[in-house]
Amino acid sequence: MIRIHQIMCALVFGFLFFLLAACNEVEVAERPDPVTLTVEAAGHYCQMTVLDHDGPKAQIHLAGNPNPVWFTQVRDAVAFTRMPEEPKDWTAIYVNDMGTAESWSNPGIDNWVEARDAFFVIGSTKRGGMGAKETIPFRMEADALEFATEFGGAVVKLDDIPTDYVLAPMDETAMPDMPDMPEESAFDVSEAKR
Repeated sequence: MIRIHQIMCALVFGFLFFLLAACNEVEVAERPDPVTLTVEAAGHYCQMTVLDHDGPKAQIHLAGNPNPVWFTQVRDAVAFTRMPEEPKDWTAIYVNDMGTAESWSNPGIDNWVEARDAFFVIGSTKRGGMGAKETIPFRMEADALEFATEFGGAVVKLDDIPTDYVLAPMDETAMPDMPDMPEESAFDVSEAKR
């Protein structure tokens, strides 16, 4: 009789252990491969063609979405991950490896590195494709250090990029040169339809 009692207790405890293990099981999304950058890619915030802009680019993959979210600047992708109103179910962030880029104006369409594995130069004299301060990614720390020596800035990992750096407004000197608008072409709000 004692033996049956021990077996029953073992079965009950085994079943409870199984239930607890199942409750604690967390589904981990598989990291997708990076997508080749094409002319169809439009920047998430600006809706402009990503390839039309100089400097490094980024793509963020969200769980359950086969298409990445594209960014004309890496800074904007980092900002995306820090803003409370943006989704947090991203499974991968890929950025151009500027250590293997052909040039600043042609950073590449397939030279991606996962952002959590990259080294970033912040505070350099280089501006991103939209004219703002950029977070310039490199696969190799040595390449990032060499870039920082030439163009200024500090080398940091993704989690060490200050939120204020990527969320700060662009200063007026960051804007690309724009032709002066004639005074008479300025929009007059008093003429707006109500």
